[in-house]
Amino acid sequence: MLFLVLVILAVAGFAAQNWPEITRPSSLNFGIVQADAPMGLILLTLLGLTLLVFLATTATMRTQSLYETRQHAKALNAQRDLAEKAEVSRFTDLRQLLDGHLRDEKQRESIVQAEMEKTMAQHQRELRNQLEQMYHLLTSRLTEMERRIDTRGGARVERVEEIGPTRVVEPGLGVHSQPGRERV
Repeated sequence: MLFLVLVILAVAGFAAQNWPEITRPSSLNFGIVQADAPMGLILLTLLGLTLLVFLATTATMRTQSLYETRQHAKALNAQRDLAEKAEVSRFTDLRQLLDGHLRDEKQRESIVQAEMEKTMAQHQRELRNQLEQMYHLLTSRLTEMERRIDTRGGARVERVEEIGPTRVVEPGLGVHSQPGRERV
């Protein structure tokens, strides 16, 4: 821009120094018409008009460029805002997903724990029932064995204090020795 101003000033200075020559009329041929006019003034006017067209075009292009830059900046800000919202939305979705997974995992753990406690309680009941059955079975067997012993005639076992085998007394048979048996 500074260069353009310097060129305009140089042309204006040159025209001012040679103004009488620029304004001197001469015979000009315009194709169909021939007229007497100052050729320098016509060329200087055409140069001025060209400069005005150039400046208008440059100003229009600059204005359009600024407008497009502003539009791009607005679009960029809008896209940035959308990207930030999308990122926040993704983080929110991720947090909700993780919270859902944690909640599901806790529910699964509580269900598994409840099932495990239920199974343990059932196994304890079964074990208690089996122990009670074994107790009743052993009690009934012992009772039956006592009854059999009582019904056999009440055989007595005597211990002899002296060194020797144990003697068994059976009713009606008398006392006899059983070698190799120390206790009955």
